[in-house]
Amino acid sequence: MTTGRRATLLALTALLLCGAARADEPLELAVKATYLYKLAPFVTWPASAWNDAGSPLVICIQGKDPFGPVIDRAVTGQKIGGRPVIVRRVPHVDAASGCQIAYIGGSDSQPETAALKEIGKAPVLTVTDEDRGSGAPGDVHLVLMDGRVRFLIDNGQAQQQGLAISSKLLALALKVRR
Repeated sequence: MTTGRRATLLALTALLLCGAARADEPLELAVKATYLYKLAPFVTWPASAWNDAGSPLVICIQGKDPFGPVIDRAVTGQKIGGRPVIVRRVPHVDAASGCQIAYIGGSDSQPETAALKEIGKAPVLTVTDEDRGSGAPGDVHLVLMDGRVRFLIDNGQAQQQGLAISSKLLALALKVRR
């Protein structure tokens, strides 16, 4: 394991163990925003997910954006696998949106289930949030348990999208659907 991956794994573990959200919503949102890009080193995308070797890792926030500037600050200056990380806010997402990670917030024009269906089998890691939507699960589904932000992983769905999720990340999940 490289030093960078080890540091990211330790940071993700610290978030998991110490990421108490309790009654503090700004802290909960900061933890969730951090998860969005900290998941990336533990996911392998197919080459088709990138325009070229220098393409940035794009995190799309679809629909309702609970993070505001928190996510922008969290990714400032971050690089994952040598790629800069950028955030785009989009009202509608589909397989051609150019996202590697999509937080599905849902909107009137594109509810969560419709957004997940539009992405289909595209190589996009979808992240949904039990506290902020209909409960439609993405590849990673954030939940609040005992005052801490945790996550469930649908590894079978991710594999159908051409994504490989590291066993180290799978081991940290509350539940893994194969």
